[in-house]
Amino acid sequence: MPHIKALAALALATLLAACTSAPPEAELPAKPAQDPLMEMLNNRQAAAEPPFFNQAAAPVAQTGFLANPNVQAFIQYQHQHNGLPLDYLNNFFAQVNYRGNLINTMNRPATTQPWYKFAANNSGSLKISAGRAFYAQNRAAIDRAAQQYGVPAELIVAIIGIETQYGKNSGSIRVADSLATLAFDYPRRGAFFQKELGEFLQLARQENRDPFSFTGSFAGAMGMPQFMPSSFRQYAVDFDGDRQRNIWSSVPDVAASVANYMKQHGWQTGKPMLIGANVAQETPQIQALLNEKTALNHTVGQLRQMGVQPLGSVADSEPALLYRLETAPNQYQYYIGLNNFYTVWHYNHSRMYVTAVRDIANGMGDGL
Repeated sequence: MPHIKALAALALATLLAACTSAPPEAELPAKPAQDPLMEMLNNRQAAAEPPFFNQAAAPVAQTGFLANPNVQAFIQYQHQHNGLPLDYLNNFFAQVNYRGNLINTMNRPATTQPWYKFAANNSGSLKISAGRAFYAQNRAAIDRAAQQYGVPAELIVAIIGIETQYGKNSGSIRVADSLATLAFDYPRRGAFFQKELGEFLQLARQENRDPFSFTGSFAGAMGMPQFMPSSFRQYAVDFDGDRQRNIWSSVPDVAASVANYMKQHGWQTGKPMLIGANVAQETPQIQALLNEKTALNHTVGQLRQMGVQPLGSVADSEPALLYRLETAPNQYQYYIGLNNFYTVWHYNHSRMYVTAVRDIANGMGDGL
């Protein structure tokens, strides 16, 4: 969940990754992405899902946080199950600010954008040239993270670029305010945001930081890589040795955190993300493939048997999926997504997002 440039762009963004719970399959427009909700949705769960505190009650906009029964139930749960002190929780909800404007932002309908427009906005020549400059300024730190985790430097840079324009648009909203508001006044995603709020309160104590010092997107996504709190707790890395995981301004920490996320989600060193493909005819079988949810349910060999011809060398045994993107009105390019495609898709559940990341990385010189 995150982000961005103009408020509209921001909305599209977070409604799309950074990253990093369970996003919708439909392609959303640009982001830097994320239904972050998703993203980032994705992975970031502890052993058991916490309950969703959503009993009928007056909204927090009227009651305030501490007088709201759902907030009180949340406080008791966090105290009993996660060991957070009651005074810490009560002090937090006594000081947090309700941000009703965020509800309006979240409710803005996301519009589907064709690939040719998405690519122009997210992986064009300006984004690539800015990536080269960012890489040149931070090469030592990025290369060290890339080598340690086995993840290409260009991929690390591309993720930072598409998420926050290389750190220029990482969000300035207090994470405490955004998560608390969405947790208790946005029931459509309330369970997700209550979970992330609990993760956030735990990470603030673990990092020995004032919870009101964290800033991020309107959906609570933080720093250059737009990690949600659960992703921060699981994948953020102190790579500069200062005993803080600073994904806001420490490029070593950011680079290592992104690389660690990718490695933990199955990045295979030296393997491609995707290759182009030819499809002679969109048979019902091909159409069924294109309509599948994103998962590696087939092998390249099985796709060949169904009439998909890879435009490159790839083993028939490789797990794969087929998708297409609109390169011009009513014109499509077909692609075979491979393991590393699926790894990046975990960061943001959008096929366009993953393809744009690949294109930025390739524009900087690596063959992904």
